[in-house]
Order: sequence, then C-alpha cells, then structure tokens
Amino acid sequence: MKIESLRLKNFKMFHDVEMLDIPNFCVIIGANGTGKSTLFDVFGFLKDCLTYNVTTALQSRGGFKELVSRGTSEDSIVIELQYRMPITGVERLVTYHLEVALERGRPIISREILRYKRGRHGSPYHFLDFTKGSGYAILNEEDFSKSEEELQRESQNLDKPDILAIKGLGQFQRFKAANAFRQLIENWHVSDFHINLARGSKDIAGYADHLSVSGDNLQLVANRLFETEEKLFKTIIKKMKMRVPGISAIEPEPTKDGRLLLKFQDGSFKDPFIDKYVSDGTIKMFAYLILLHDPQPHPLLCVEEPENQLYPKLLWELAEEFRDYANRGGQVFVSTHSPDFLNAIRLEEVFWLVKKDGYAEIRRARDDKQISDYMAEGDQMGYLWEQGFFEGADPR
Repeated sequence: MKIESLRLKNFKMFHDVEMLDIPNFCVIIGANGTGKSTLFDVFGFLKDCLTYNVTTALQSRGGFKELVSRGTSEDSIVIELQYRMPITGVERLVTYHLEVALERGRPIISREILRYKRGRHGSPYHFLDFTKGSGYAILNEEDFSKSEEELQRESQNLDKPDILAIKGLGQFQRFKAANAFRQLIENWHVSDFHINLARGSKDIAGYADHLSVSGDNLQLVANRLFETEEKLFKTIIKKMKMRVPGISAIEPEPTKDGRLLLKFQDGSFKDPFIDKYVSDGTIKMFAYLILLHDPQPHPLLCVEEPENQLYPKLLWELAEEFRDYANRGGQVFVSTHSPDFLNAIRLEEVFWLVKKDGYAEIRRARDDKQISDYMAEGDQMGYLWEQGFFEGADPR
C-alpha cells in the first residue's frame, strides 16, 4: 500500500498544492524556509490526530491559527491523500479527505471522507462520511454485486467532533478501507533522530520491535536483532565494516546493574569502545542500518537531512539503502541539503519546493525539460542543483 498523491490547502505555507504520482522513494529539496519540514509534519499531524485527537495535534503545533495559512480568508485546513490497496482482489485507489476548522473557538473535523470507485466507471463512492462528529460508514463495502442503493449504512455519533472517525471504525476489519488506512497511519515513522538520546545504556528489561522516532531505544532494538535475527544482524555489521574504517564488530552487552550497552570493536585495539565514546557519524550510520533493515518495514518512512554527521562518500550508499527499503514495501520520503546525496537520486524521484509570494510551491524534476535533457545526457542531479538549474532551490 503506497501513497499516490497528496493535496494540501491552508496547511501553513502550503496554501493550495498537490503532489501527484508519488514514487516509492521520494526526495525533497529546497532552500531553507521553503517548507520541507512542514511537508513532513503533515504526516506527523495526521498520526497525532489519530493517536490523540485534532485538538491535541493542533495544540502541540501552537494551535489552529498557527497551522492555518496566513493571509487567506479561508478558515479550514484540508489534507487529502490517495493510496492504493487491494479490495476483493482488485487494487483500488482510495481517497482520504480531512477538513479541520474552528467552531466557536474550538477545533472540529468539519468533514472526513473515505471514498473509492466500486467499478471502472462512475464517480468514487463514499464508504465513510462524517461531519462534525456524526456520519455513516458502509457495512457491506466489499459486496460489489450490490447496487449502491443496496449498500448498508451504519450511522454513528462520535464522542466529540475533534475525533477521527477512522480512529474508531478503523478498529473493525469489516470497514476494510478505514481499517487499512488506520494501520497505515499508526505504523508510519517520521524520524526525529537525536544522537545524544541514542547513546548510553538502557534498561535491559525494555523491549522494542522498531527503532523509535528519536532513536532512544537503539540498544534495545540492536539487542533484539542480535538475539533473534542473527543473519540480519551480521549483514548490518558487514555493512558497518565496509563504511566505517576500523569497525570490526558491534555487540550489545548487559551490565551488572541490569542495563544494556553497545560496544564497538575497533580492530586496532584490544578493548572495545562503548557507544558513549564513538563518533556521531558511526552512531548515526548504525542507527540508519538498524532502521532500514527492520524485518517489518514501516509502510511510510520520513527522514530529514540524513547527510548530517556522515562522510559525503557514504551518501550514495545510504541513498541505495533507502531505495532498497522502499522496494521491500516501505515508501520513503527524504529531505536533503546535500548535492552528494542528490547525485545518487533518479530523475523521477525528486521534487523541489519554491517559496513564492509567501506560499510554497511543489515542482517535480522530471517535469522540467532542461533538467530532464541534462540527466538524459549523463549529468548528475546534485551537480545540476549546485549549478542553479533548480529555480528557487539554492543548496547553499
């Protein structure tokens, strides 16, 4: 299941934009202040809305007035995603539409729709449709032999008008599209990695299936792979040996006080180093390899500026790791300021952001004839970026 398109209206600096035909591996570039972090926060906002409610998601971002686009007379925020999923053995394009507004000073969901076509022709049918906490969902959505008049509606009233309908109805498998979309949001990963949190010992009693957003459970995840995924862990160590000079082994080790350490063995020395004394770049590369070799990839992975603390020559290989992850089933969004990283990216994988009249525009590299022609002749993307071919996206 992958996101095919994204439409935003009045979400901070995105007054009215669309991203169409989004690839499995999508790289975003742009000058500072053009909206890269804001674009990724769309996914974080949706996840917070699902985990908590719209009010909480807005409050953590300064409130509705801080999130809605400035200088516009419109009073609602619109997020619309299209994604593909199999329903009754046929892959269908499903649209999720969310509108958030204020009513008497309080945030509400003014409209929430889940729709897709039941056949090749005709308009998409609303299988979930809620307004201000009240609406309906279709019970027999998979019964494609029925006419639309024969579909069974179940009306529902939510506890509050700031709760997503997919949060409740998505718990039930009979609402196929809602259930799938809820799981998609719950399991996507918007990285906010902090090296200082990834270092140091952790309680051995803890257990972690996936690397956390901040990376603060790196030791626990590494230990799980070490104990249960021996072949996979050896692959990670092999890649570390190739990319970080001197590293010959990495091993989780419990301490006497019931905590867990990571020990990095440098082939030049007899005693290993604990992660507290290992370089930032070494920790970050190990964390990325742990994340990107997860046995159960996140359906969506967002990473901002992965090049920080990493040697430029490693970025080509890191880009290939992201692409391999996407090919295994986890769609990847990456933002970057590095021409070296961009040199490893294909024409169809790149979008760039431009700020114009206070709002952000989204452009695609393959739609620019000059960039496409140069790439066809063998030029590299990062070089073209440095030379100013991406209008309004200066990498300096």
